[in-house]
This record gives sequence, structure tokens and C-alpha cells, in this order.
Amino acid sequence: MSKAARERSARERLAAERKRQAARQKQRRLLAIILGSVVAVAVVVVATVLIIDQQRKNGRAEVHKGALAPLSRQQDGSIVMAKAGVTKPELEIFEDFQCPICKQFEEATGKTIEDLAVQGKVKVVYRPFHLFGQQKDPIKINSLRSAEAALCVPADKWISYHDALFRFQPAEGEEGFSPDDLVKWGKDIGITDAGFEKCVRDEQKKSTVDAMTKYALQQRGVDGTPAVFINGQKLDSSQFMNPAALRATIESAAAAGK
Repeated sequence: MSKAARERSARERLAAERKRQAARQKQRRLLAIILGSVVAVAVVVVATVLIIDQQRKNGRAEVHKGALAPLSRQQDGSIVMAKAGVTKPELEIFEDFQCPICKQFEEATGKTIEDLAVQGKVKVVYRPFHLFGQQKDPIKINSLRSAEAALCVPADKWISYHDALFRFQPAEGEEGFSPDDLVKWGKDIGITDAGFEKCVRDEQKKSTVDAMTKYALQQRGVDGTPAVFINGQKLDSSQFMNPAALRATIESAAAAGK
């Protein structure tokens, strides 16, 4: 091989090696970018979870803003929200404060229900109960304590406390709804009666919750939550999980009752 050929071959090998090095460096940079992105996303996710958990543990319950129809507590523990004289259509809501789908239901359609009650188009009956009585703790005790505390709340504070329980709902399998938190949230929304704290801590409403649970499961055949009835007829989730569909269902029942 001539000297010129050897030099050309050496240059080609050097150029090829530089290309390989450049390709390896590009791969390393790409890998670093990918790993950096994954780490960044993980950090954001962890931070978000920690923030939400901290807000749930240390958050402040808020007084409901906006108009509400008058609220009253019935002898059986249920809460009625309706304008004077409105008896039909009657919308019954069976829910457990530990139930994630109940939280979704309230977030999706709670405002619609409140607006229709204010407009005198529906009588709403809230029937909280202890659905998860056969589950293991902490789901079981979370469900029971929240229902009991809700029944300790004065009727006029019901919606504010009801909303707080769903806002601070612990994830399934996590401990939550401690007596301290349940008392604190009541004070946050303006409950000043010393009897409220004693009611919560001493579980004074357990027998009422038991009776409401028996009524839901045995007399009404509720086997999951939320369970929503209009004039005694159970609705499908497609009718109550969508605000427009629920409004149409209620208005249709009102028209049929005239």
C-alpha cells in the first residue's frame, strides 16, 4: 500500500472513530435528558402527593359560599334541604364519606343539586350511613367516625361539614377522619357548641348511624354508594353522575308529578 493510501485509510479510520464517539455522546446526552425528565416527573408527583396529604391533614374547612335552601334534621338522622312547601320530587342520596365515588358524585353534581333546591324544584334528603362495616380498618373506622361526626353537626352547618368530609377524604386504606380533625373542621365552619366536640369524641351518634345503615341496607336494598333515588325509584349512575342528566331527570319527575 502506498504512503498516500495509508494516510487516506488512517484519516478514514479516524473519521469513523469520531463519528462513533459523537454517536455515543449523543446517546448519553439523550439518556441523561430522559432520566432527568423521569426524575423531574417523579419529584413533581411525590411533591403533589405530599402537598395534598399535608392539606388533608392540616387543611382548614370552609364555610359554604352561595345560596342554599333551608336545611333541617329529621328524627331518623337524615338531613332535608328544601324550600318551604316543596315535597316533590324527592331526591334521596345515600352516601358514605369514605366512598371515593361519592366524592366524585358530589364534585360533579353537588352544585346542581343545591341550585335546584334553591329554585324550589326538588326536595333533597341526605342519608349518610356506614357502608363499609364489613371492611377492615382503617376503611371501616373512617367510614363510621365520619358518619357519626356528620350527625353531630347542627343542620344549618350540614353542607359545609359534608363538603369538608369529602374534601379531606382519606385515600382507601389510609388512616384519616381522626377525632381531632373531625372536631377541628366543625370549629372551622363556625360550630361553637361545646356539645359538638363531646358528641364526636364519645361517638354519641353511633346508634343512629347503625339504624340509618340498617335502613339503607335492609329496607332500601342499597348495596353500593352513592345510591340516588327520585320519588323512591333508584337512578342509574348515568342519570346522577352527570349534572345535565340529573337536572333533566329531576325536571322530568317534577313535570310528571303535576
